[in-house]
Amino acid sequence: MALPATVVAQRGSGPDPLVPENATEQVATHTWVISDNNIGAVPNVGIVVGDRAALVIDPGLGRRNGETVLRELRKLTGTDEVYIASTHYHAEHTSGYVAFPPSANYVNSIVQEQEFAESGMGFIARFASRTPIMAELLRGAERRTADVTFDREYALDLGGVTVQFLVVGPTHTRGDTAFFVDGDAVLFSGDVVMNESFLAANAGSSVTAWLAAFDAFDAMGPGVIVPAHGERGGSSLIGVQRGTMLAIQTRARELKTAGRSADETADIVLTEQQALHPAWGRSNGVAALARVAWNDVP
Repeated sequence: MALPATVVAQRGSGPDPLVPENATEQVATHTWVISDNNIGAVPNVGIVVGDRAALVIDPGLGRRNGETVLRELRKLTGTDEVYIASTHYHAEHTSGYVAFPPSANYVNSIVQEQEFAESGMGFIARFASRTPIMAELLRGAERRTADVTFDREYALDLGGVTVQFLVVGPTHTRGDTAFFVDGDAVLFSGDVVMNESFLAANAGSSVTAWLAAFDAFDAMGPGVIVPAHGERGGSSLIGVQRGTMLAIQTRARELKTAGRSADETADIVLTEQQALHPAWGRSNGVAALARVAWNDVP
C-alpha cells in the first residue's frame, strides 16, 4: 500500500539512511565492506579483522547505524580489542561510534579532532534537521574524543595485518584520512577519490594537496579502492580523478588569464564538466574547485 504524501514528505524522498544489515562483503583476506547501496548519508563501512584486534572505518550515522555495524563486526570476530576510525569528521562517518562500548579505541588525527570540535556538532544538527528519520538516528549523538591521536601518519597492527593511516587534507576536509590495508592492498579513500562522481571541494580545499594525495595513493599500489560513498573500483579511479582535477585546474587558469572572474570561471567550468560527465553526481563541488584553482593563479 502506498504511503500518504504527508508521510513521504516527513520521511524524505529517498530511502532511509540506514546501514544495511546482513550485507557485509569480504573484499580481501582481512577486509570487509558494508556497501552504502548509493543511499544518501550512508557511508561505505570498512571492517578489517586481524588475529588480535579489529578496526571499523566510518561507523555510520548515529546510534542505530552504529549498532548495525557492531552486530556485523561480531559476526566476523569475537575479539574485545576493537578500534574505530573515520575518513573525515562529517556526521555519517563519525556519529555511529556512540553505539560502541567505552573499551573500543577511537583513533583519530589531531586535525580531524580539531575539525569536529569546531564544526562537528553543527554538522550533526544540520543533518538532524533534514528529516524526522535523521533526527531520530542522531538523537543523543555527541562528540567522542579520540583515545589515540596522531599527526599525519599512523600504523595500526591488528595482528597479522597492519592498517596505514594517512592524513591527506586539505581536500574534501582539512583532516581527510585514507586507510591502506597492507597485504590486502585495499584503500579506503574517503571522499578524496570517488567512482564516477565529482569530488566535493570547498573553499578550503587545495588542488596541490589533492594531487599529492593521488600520488601517495598511486604509490601504495591499491588493488581495490573503497570510496566514502558509491561503488568500489580499482586503481584506475585515481587516474580518472587526477585527469579531471588537472583539466579543471588548467581551464580555470585559462579563463582567469582571459579576464574572466572567479564566478564566471566557476559557471563555465561547471557547465563544461557536466557536459563531459553527465552521469556523475556531486557536481556542486566542481564550481568550488574551479574557484580554488582560479585563486591559485598569481
